[in-house]
Amino acid sequence: MSEAIESKVVSETLTQARDDVAQMNMIQAINSAMDVMMERDPSVVVMGEDVGYFGGVFRATAGLQQKYGKNRVFDTPITECGIIGVAVGMGAYGLRPVPEIQFADYIYPALDQLVSEAARLRYRSAGEFIAPMTVRSPFGGGIFGGQTHSQSPEGIFTHVSGVKTVIPSTPYDAKGLLIAAIEDNDPTIFFEPKRIYNGPFDGHYDTPAKSWAGHEAAQVPTGYYRIPLGKARIARAGEALTILCYGTMVHVVENTVAALGIDAEIVDLRSLVPLDIDTIEASVKKTGRCLIVHEATRTSGFGAELLSLVQERCFYYLEAPIERCTGFDTPYPHSLEWAYFPGPVRIREAINKILKD
Repeated sequence: MSEAIESKVVSETLTQARDDVAQMNMIQAINSAMDVMMERDPSVVVMGEDVGYFGGVFRATAGLQQKYGKNRVFDTPITECGIIGVAVGMGAYGLRPVPEIQFADYIYPALDQLVSEAARLRYRSAGEFIAPMTVRSPFGGGIFGGQTHSQSPEGIFTHVSGVKTVIPSTPYDAKGLLIAAIEDNDPTIFFEPKRIYNGPFDGHYDTPAKSWAGHEAAQVPTGYYRIPLGKARIARAGEALTILCYGTMVHVVENTVAALGIDAEIVDLRSLVPLDIDTIEASVKKTGRCLIVHEATRTSGFGAELLSLVQERCFYYLEAPIERCTGFDTPYPHSLEWAYFPGPVRIREAINKILKD
């Protein structure tokens, strides 16, 4: 294991097998997390549309049914409400289901089961029953999937008490966070930014697709390790301003900041609920400036909650108004999705505005 990876492991107090590391993209890391947990815990089951023999639409579950059998990795009918409803029952009776919703856009028929059943089960039963389920789903745009394959609905779930919401930005984080989510006794929505499944994204639609090959965060331990939910990552240390982001936008922000030569501190939130407010607060108090970047629409997006929290906790330290750079308040525009993304131009404008104040 490289010195950089070892340092990261120690700093996050992870429990893991340190004997082997492999180059993985995010799909492979997610697959590895489920493989590790299914081998360790016979109560872990994987279910969803085409996750069995086919291995999932993005191949995230490839090979798992062949290894663990059809009783533990199985296909379901095309009914998101049914998938999640069955998963709630499984969790209540001792299993740890990992249902896949093929695209985040398809999750809406399952909202009643997630909000009214999974999120409330522990409270309404006074702790007698729990719903230890991890709902995996690809989310976000960037693959020309159109309006029904590109949405970012994370803000809906952060509003629901009893549900955790996790969004990784690297293969290393994806595996460690997914293992932690599967082990957690509460329902977790695990959104996977499909634009960076195979490599990081710099925000320019006309640049060649990148690969995770050679990227430090793609050096992933093949065994068990976990990253605690609710712990943000400082993707880049800096003094000039704090940029809060997650998922695909972490890479767009990193490339924009590097191109500008700005001494910005980039905070990769990793999980929105639970939120690492202590890391956010410490960073903003240090820099005195804050920019929030996310792909979802602006109105009622999670950035609004972040802005309020920073304002409440850091007001007397702020040297400029807090800015947001987000998707637009429109239905997802298939033909104009690259304009919809918060890209380098819009992020640069927001940074310049903050630094000039």
